[in-house]
Amino acid sequence: MRQVDEEQVDGVPADEERVPMRVVGFGFRRSASLASLAALLDTLTQRFGAIDALAATQSMRPLVQSLGQARCLHVILVADADLPSVTTVTHSAQSLQARGTGSVAEAVALLAAGPGAQLLGPRHISADRQATAAIAIGKSL
Repeated sequence: MRQVDEEQVDGVPADEERVPMRVVGFGFRRSASLASLAALLDTLTQRFGAIDALAATQSMRPLVQSLGQARCLHVILVADADLPSVTTVTHSAQSLQARGTGSVAEAVALLAAGPGAQLLGPRHISADRQATAAIAIGKSL
C-alpha cells in the first residue's frame, strides 16, 4: 500500500508553485471551418497571451483536434452531457435550446480548466459567425 505524503497535494509538493492553465474552449456549427477556429485562437492569443490547451465536447472533437495538431496544443475533451451544469456569461437562446447552456464555448472552457476555473471574458465570435471561442484560466497545469 502506497503511503500519501502529507506535504503533497494532488501529487505535487505543497511548497511547489502551481502554474495557471489557460484553456480555449470552442463551440461551432457543423459548417464551421478550421480557418474560423484558427482565427479565433489567434485573436485570443493576441489578447490574452499563450494558451496551454484547447477544449471541445466529444461531438466536436475532430475539428478541434485538427487545430490542436496544427498548433501543437493538447486537446481536452469534455462530455456533451456536462454542458448544462455550467453557468456561463453569455445566454444565447439558440445555444440554450440546442445544447442546454448559454454558450458552448464558455461551458467547454470552464469544464476543461477544472474546478474553480474562471472565464477571462465572454466568448468571441468568428468573422463568419460559424464558431465561438472562450478562454478560461484554471488553477494549475
